[in-house]
Amino acid sequence: MKELIKIQSELKAPKNQFNSFGKYKYRSCEDILEAVKPLLLKYECTLTIHDEVKEVGGLVFIEATASIQKDLEGRTVTAQAGIDPNRKGMDIAQSFGSSSSYARKYALSGLLLIEDSHLDPDASNDHTAKAPVKVAPTDEQFAYIVRYLNGTEAQRKQALEAMTKYNFNKEQKETLDGLI
Repeated sequence: MKELIKIQSELKAPKNQFNSFGKYKYRSCEDILEAVKPLLLKYECTLTIHDEVKEVGGLVFIEATASIQKDLEGRTVTAQAGIDPNRKGMDIAQSFGSSSSYARKYALSGLLLIEDSHLDPDASNDHTAKAPVKVAPTDEQFAYIVRYLNGTEAQRKQALEAMTKYNFNKEQKETLDGLI
C-alpha cells in the first residue's frame, strides 16, 4: 500500500505531553491521531481503531486493532495491554480506559512505524529521571576550563558551568580547587 508508506515517512508525532511525576515526555494516542489526520485526508485513506476485551489464562486484557485502508487495500496491526481492576487510585472504568488508550497507542505506533520503545518509559517500565552521565574531560577540555577560570568574569562563569559536566580525577580536582 503506497499511501501507507508515504504516511509513515511524512508523519511527525512529537511527544507533547509531560508527566510531571516521572519527569518524562510522551505522546498519547490522541497526539498520534491528531498528527495523522491531515495525512489521511491528503492520501484519501481511512483509519479505524477498535478494542476487544479478551481473557487468556485468567489474565484480562484489551486487544486494540488499528487498520488503514484505501479503496480495497489495507493493513492491520494489533497490540495488547493488560487490565488491572485493582489498580490503586483507579476505578474499574478508568482501568479499562487506561488499558484501551495504551493498547491503541501501540497499535497505531506499529501501523505507522512510530518507534521509540528504547526511549519510552512506558515500554521499559522505567519512569525514573536519569541524571546525565559525567565523563572525564579530555586534556584539551581540562586546559580550556583552567584557562577560562583564570580569564574574564564571563569566561570564569562558562568554566564553572562546564565543570558540572565532567568527572575529574584527583589531580585535576586539586588543580581546580586552587583556582576556585
